[in-house]
Amino acid sequence: MHHHPINDNRDHHHEFDPSEASEIELIQHLARHLRRGSAIETAPWGLSPHQARALGAIARSEGRRGRRRSPDAEDGVSRGLRMGGLAGWLQVTPRSATEVVDALEEQGLVARTADPDDRRAVFVGLTDQGREMAREIRTARKAQTETLLEELSEADRAQLRTSLLTLLEAVRR
Repeated sequence: MHHHPINDNRDHHHEFDPSEASEIELIQHLARHLRRGSAIETAPWGLSPHQARALGAIARSEGRRGRRRSPDAEDGVSRGLRMGGLAGWLQVTPRSATEVVDALEEQGLVARTADPDDRRAVFVGLTDQGREMAREIRTARKAQTETLLEELSEADRAQLRTSLLTLLEAVRR
């Protein structure tokens, strides 16, 4: 029997009653289920959830800035993100971010390069292999999310997107 990770109800210690929950609690509960599902789904790549999130964050930073290469980088390695920026994005300590990057580097998925403007700072960029794995994981996650969102009509989905963007904008103010 194949179970759907998003529907996996393992909240043993805390029975969640959606009818009693606020909208924010509903969002948090859904986010928890989505995170659990994504943890299950990164295992085939041999990555922990933190490693997969780090890979995705570095890939997104590349997408936003284009693939600027460090002058001293090996072929295919992008400049990527500063270590401090990665730690902030993952909401972990710099030490934890370093451990995550060490593991990704051992697998040949990322490489560190020195910041030419600040000798104390280090950039973490994807290798070609890391870029390919990030693409595969993003595709798998997107398929998983699409399956869930198929529960909504086009109109409901559009409204959900508008509402979520409004809330994201509000928390940034």
